[in-house]
Amino acid sequence: MDVSFFKKSKSLLIFLIVFSAVSLPVFYHLLKVDKKLKVYNPVDVNPSLVHESIRHITRDHTIANFELINQNGKTITQKDYKNKIYIADFFFTRCTNICIAMAYNMNELQEYYKNDDDIMFLSHSVTPVIDSVSVLRKYADEKGVIDGKWNVTTGPKKHIYELARKSYMAVIEEGDGGEDDFIHTEQFILVDKERRIRGFYDGTDKKDMEKLKEDMILLKEEYASK
Repeated sequence: MDVSFFKKSKSLLIFLIVFSAVSLPVFYHLLKVDKKLKVYNPVDVNPSLVHESIRHITRDHTIANFELINQNGKTITQKDYKNKIYIADFFFTRCTNICIAMAYNMNELQEYYKNDDDIMFLSHSVTPVIDSVSVLRKYADEKGVIDGKWNVTTGPKKHIYELARKSYMAVIEEGDGGEDDFIHTEQFILVDKERRIRGFYDGTDKKDMEKLKEDMILLKEEYASK
C-alpha cells in the first residue's frame, strides 16, 4: 500500500476544505447584488403619463412642494411628510367605480402599517371644489381614515392637477387644471423619504397591493442599512 498517496490525498483534502471555507463567502459576496427599488425619473415612465415639460429629466426628480387642506381643515404640506415613506393617490368622493376599490385597498394598507410610524398615506381630491372639508370629513369617517396617518385632501384644482401630472406622473389625460379639466387614475404611488418615486401600482388590484408590500420591505431594508 502506498502510504505517500494517502498523505498527499489528506493534504489535498485539507487544502480544499480551507480553500472552500475562505473562497466561497468571497465569491458569494462578489456575486450578491443588493436588490433595491428603482428610483423613477420622468425618462423611466411611459411618456403618455409624463408632462411634456419634464420628459427630458433623467435624474433627481422629486415630488414638488405642496399645500393642501385635509379632512380636519388643517393645512398639509411636504413638511408633514418629512422623513416619511408615503403612498399617494388621486380620488373623488362621488366616484362610484375604481375609487371604491382604491379606498378599500388604501384602508387595508393603512391597517397593515397602522403601527409603523415611518409610513403615511396621502389622497388628493380631483374634484376639490365639490370635496370640501366637511365632505372629506364624512368620507374619512366612512372609509376608516386614521387622522395623522392618512390625509384625504382638497385644495386649488390647478395645484392638485399639476402635482398629478408633473410630480407623480400618474395620469394620461392632458389638461391645464382648468374648469373643464378632469383626471381619473387608479395609480398608487410609493414615495420615499427623499420625496422620490419608488413604485407605481394599480390601486384596484390585490396582486399589486401584495407587490407594494414586498417593495415596502425592500425600501425599509434600504433605510435600515444606511
